[in-house]
Amino acid sequence: MVLNRVWIGMFVIAIVMGFSKLIFWHDTWILKHMMDGLFETAKAAFELAIGMTGILCLWMGLMKIGEDSGAVNVMSRLVNPLFSKLFPEVPKNHPAMGSIMLNFSANMLGLDNAATPAGLRAMQQLQEINPEKDKASNAQIMFLVLNASGLTIIPVSIIAARASAGSHNPTSVFIPILLTTYFAMLGGLLFVAIRQKINLLNKTILAYLGGLTSLIILLLWYLNAHPEQVNFLSRILSNTIMFSFITFFIIMAVKSRIAAFESFVEGAKGGFQVALNILPFLVAMLCAVSLFKSCGALSDLMNGLKWLVTELGVRSTEFIDALPVMLMKPFSGSGARGLMVENMTNFGADSFVSNLSATFQGSTETTFYVLSVYFGSVGIKKTRYAATAGLFCDLAGAIAAILIAYLFFA
Repeated sequence: MVLNRVWIGMFVIAIVMGFSKLIFWHDTWILKHMMDGLFETAKAAFELAIGMTGILCLWMGLMKIGEDSGAVNVMSRLVNPLFSKLFPEVPKNHPAMGSIMLNFSANMLGLDNAATPAGLRAMQQLQEINPEKDKASNAQIMFLVLNASGLTIIPVSIIAARASAGSHNPTSVFIPILLTTYFAMLGGLLFVAIRQKINLLNKTILAYLGGLTSLIILLLWYLNAHPEQVNFLSRILSNTIMFSFITFFIIMAVKSRIAAFESFVEGAKGGFQVALNILPFLVAMLCAVSLFKSCGALSDLMNGLKWLVTELGVRSTEFIDALPVMLMKPFSGSGARGLMVENMTNFGADSFVSNLSATFQGSTETTFYVLSVYFGSVGIKKTRYAATAGLFCDLAGAIAAILIAYLFFA
């Protein structure tokens, strides 16, 4: 299992480097620094899970209202022609389709607080029809890979971070992130489709992908003509769409005359249990990342890569200073965000390095975090090729981000 090997590998590297620095370089503080970081990260993981509990309870309560009122079934029918081709194992109009749609919508709008609970709910619903409970199904892998590719239309949090760092044009990364995530999504879809023998040339799939591509091109054209509208869209459109989902759930609850309050409470109880289930997986992954970073392995890797690229004769090495963000993103979104902010401080908010860092930050999801949390929430132990597919998305996104950043910012 790739996830297990990566986790063990980070610990082994950290242990070897820690004792090497103590024995050969006489760094008597290195192990203390690593242990302090380990304990602080474990505490932070617990606080993250506690902070996530309220959000999970809220959105899973609302999702339960949507399921009991029939709102989720209505949403499922809207995307069933496409999803029936991408998720052939899932029965027609299954509630999981509506949860997947809500998860994708929240991700595209940059609303992580809504995306995660909807995604966890979708994972639970897919697990209910999974014949092998400890092994990831094809549908679960397809869902997680598309989730990890992270197609983002409005990168709200990144624009806000750039604005707070003093950028003169915080929305300049809007188009690069949109294009990068689109290519990452196509890469992930192609990888999984080949493994699962799904025909992407099907006219229904092509029609939906063509429609999405047309909408993206239309949006890019409009925003290129009216760049001042980016902030307005970020502020109004994303929250309006998500609040419209909530409004739709409540209207359907009134129309169907269900006991909405009881449905909400029942769903919220499930959110609390999910938060408890994912805590061990959060601690395990975040602590491994902390050790890998605090032992100096990440910085040494970057220095070695920069030397290699220089020796190969690559003239422009600016992109290497932003690579730590790309390498950290599959493991920790908060860690990658910290590196992005650090680059803004060191190089300037509008520098090439900072612009590329922001594009990396928005290019894909936190692959190993998503795999750990989502599979952990339903007890999946055999993840099959999910991690490999997720890393392929990361690679496609990274290559696209570098090329697009040179096109827009060099």
